Amino acid sequence: MGIISWIILGVIAGFIGSKIVNKTGQGMIMDIVLGIVGAIVGGLIFSAFGASGVTGLNIYSLIVAVVGAVVVLWAYHQFAGKRTI
Repeated sequence: MGIISWIILGVIAGFIGSKIVNKTGQGMIMDIVLGIVGAIVGGLIFSAFGASGVTGLNIYSLIVAVVGAVVVLWAYHQFAGKRTI
């Protein structure tokens, strides 16, 4: 899968994941980064259960990436939300 496809998938998955987890986006760059990381994490999670991970720019891969993005965003909020000054 090309870098443009990863960015497109990352933007969409990051945006959807942000809306699911906290109802607001993290910002365009953070949504892209968390979406791409989410796609990788989602692929690892699905592979651990015997399913295929991200297979290209399609609906199945979007679902895998969104699941991963939700997991990554949840973890991000658990660690970042605990910081107090």
